[in-house]
Amino acid sequence: MSEDGPTSKPTRRYPLQLREHAVQRVFEQRGEYSSEWRAISAIAQECGVTGETLRKWVRQAEVDGGMRAGTTSAEAARISELERENAQLRRANEILRRASAFFLRELDPQQRG
Repeated sequence: MSEDGPTSKPTRRYPLQLREHAVQRVFEQRGEYSSEWRAISAIAQECGVTGETLRKWVRQAEVDGGMRAGTTSAEAARISELERENAQLRRANEILRRASAFFLRELDPQQRG
């Protein structure tokens, strides 16, 4: 996924339906190949994506499904949301700190010197 800017939503290079279909095929057809990587490579080629891209999708689906340890997609989205909110609050606090220092100097003649 790529980002257009700091406040824009991520854009997907591949449709969600393609991702879900490719991952489902890997889950269903793993046993038909000599290794999981061979299954991923073959299915990726048929779907028009790289093997590494599909491997990452499969791993994330395993995490989301509780089959593998890691950060789920929902948790990652929540973490990103909290990080954005935290940055916004830090900016607001900095503005308030500067404003209070400005008004303190304006209202207290001893602070001007």
